[in-house]
Amino acid sequence: MEKQKAPIDHKNAVISVHGLEKSFEDYHVLRGVDLELYQGENLVVLGRSGTGKSVLIKIISGLLKADKGKVEVLGKNIDNISLKELQELRIRIGFSFQNSALYDSMTVRKNLEFPLVRNRKGMTRKEIDKAVETVLDAVGLLQTINQMPSELSGGQRKRIGIARTLILNPEIMLYDEPTAGLDPITCIEINELINEVQRNYNTSSIIITHDLTCAKQTGDRVAMLLDGQFKREGTFEEVFDTDNAQVKPFFDYNFIK
Repeated sequence: MEKQKAPIDHKNAVISVHGLEKSFEDYHVLRGVDLELYQGENLVVLGRSGTGKSVLIKIISGLLKADKGKVEVLGKNIDNISLKELQELRIRIGFSFQNSALYDSMTVRKNLEFPLVRNRKGMTRKEIDKAVETVLDAVGLLQTINQMPSELSGGQRKRIGIARTLILNPEIMLYDEPTAGLDPITCIEINELINEVQRNYNTSSIIITHDLTCAKQTGDRVAMLLDGQFKREGTFEEVFDTDNAQVKPFFDYNFIK
């Protein structure tokens, strides 16, 4: 599947990360990370398990605090803003969790209503219903509106998780392993959905994955995290046009069986 080009403003960085370091006791995860995400761009962050990919986006969203470095999101330095400002900033950031993070005791409708009721006070019942139906239609699952999460497939839960994030019209999307645990056909459908979200909602996204098919199909740019730093960056082809002993086996495992 050839990715359609989206308009990207390379003069406007919506996320800027400089000199980011993070350790857990004696384990140094991030060792001076520099990164820019541009308006309208899908940036894929690749790396082996345990290399700090998920730690990076948790720092960006303010869920973890860095040991050192600077992180600016939508013009705000997340270390120098109040809790109220951070909460307001998070509303502008959509976080698609690996496990979809749906509430098992709520129907799909109630799961999608929850962020609206919490963050968009004053909406009428009619406005809420329209918002829920619009995002469900956008992910192709309007028919599941009254179902429980337990009645959905893994791919459907991923889609509903993305819909719940989209309902607040975020400017930035952070995807944590969006295709993990899914069959190959469903993976392709999720990849297509990520690209549709980019085009239709004009989002800027960081996609954390170790799935090279996902990287190739969704990424306008790919950055590979090696030894706590970004050592390879560019198009998918540019990143993997190398005999680097850390990079080549990663490619071979995904595409040469």
